[in-house]
Amino acid sequence: MSTQQRPLSGLGDVFGIHRSIEPLGALPQPAQRVSADFTHLYDGELLLAVETLNVDAASFRQMEEAAREAGAAEEAIGDAVAARIVETVNARGKQHNPVTGSGGMLLGRVLQVTPAHPFFGQLKEGSRVATLVSLSLTPLRLDAVTSVRRESTQLDVSGEAVLFGSGAFAVLDGSFSDRLALAILDVAGAAPQVARLVKPGHVVVVLGAGGKSGILCVAEARRQGGPDAVIVGVENHEPAAKELRDLALCTAVISGNARDAVGMRQAVLAATGGREADVTFSCVNVEGAEMAAILCTRHRGTVYFFAMSTSFTRAALGAEGVGRDVDLLIGNGYAENHATHTLDLVRAMPGLRDLFARRYG
Repeated sequence: MSTQQRPLSGLGDVFGIHRSIEPLGALPQPAQRVSADFTHLYDGELLLAVETLNVDAASFRQMEEAAREAGAAEEAIGDAVAARIVETVNARGKQHNPVTGSGGMLLGRVLQVTPAHPFFGQLKEGSRVATLVSLSLTPLRLDAVTSVRRESTQLDVSGEAVLFGSGAFAVLDGSFSDRLALAILDVAGAAPQVARLVKPGHVVVVLGAGGKSGILCVAEARRQGGPDAVIVGVENHEPAAKELRDLALCTAVISGNARDAVGMRQAVLAATGGREADVTFSCVNVEGAEMAAILCTRHRGTVYFFAMSTSFTRAALGAEGVGRDVDLLIGNGYAENHATHTLDLVRAMPGLRDLFARRYG
């Protein structure tokens, strides 16, 4: 891979509109196709040598299931997912899953910082960074996929990518392994949002509590809610449920089908002594869990949908249909200082750090 400085082709748009091909003038996330031609750059861009892709869980699971339905043997599913990602990137110029609409994030090394970029003169070439914006809007070229780690939804690759002036990133300082930092930062937006919503003594329900974002939601809910908070973690995968119990942050860890809204409500009420949640966080990576989150939540409570598998149409119309006056919040992967907030949370809880290190580090 050449490290030769690329020539500039004029000033780029801070939001990346100049890279959109179909349709022209679109923002890069909703665009069907963007330019991943990095023989030249636009002033304001940051060029990265890509080392690892961290695909979001909903997208990765969808591709795994599609491979199974196509008849792939279990040992061949990783290769099938890799082939699908390469196909998507070649067709769209970005890793933007056409089924789930989601992407992920990446780890890379700085190759070139153009003069109009906000970090020109501050960010050194060769610095290792993790992007904090979705792959669904990041122009990307893949030259090879060298390994697939299904358990962490990560792929080691070679290629290049561009970040626009508006694109957030974190410089890795070596305090976490690359794989562990990437796994944590992939869902770094979750914990700061929990901190804004959970108050001391709240009843909190976390659907999909054994996954990356779910565990961070549980940890932040305990930190904000204090010892009197009632935190119910819902996790259907027993190994993950055991890890969650061992972490000892939940008041109760229960199993249940998040697609069975009434059954889930009954299970939560049994675990809380009949109390509905003040705040419910949905972190599941399957479709159809919207109504379970809504029915578990009290009148004028809050439901925060962090999962990319959420249908906000189903959530809005479903809440209306059952007469539930709750605030429905769309998960935002970005919050001010979210990378620092989340890394500090993991540092502050040794058990949480150990769990993430065993899984992803």
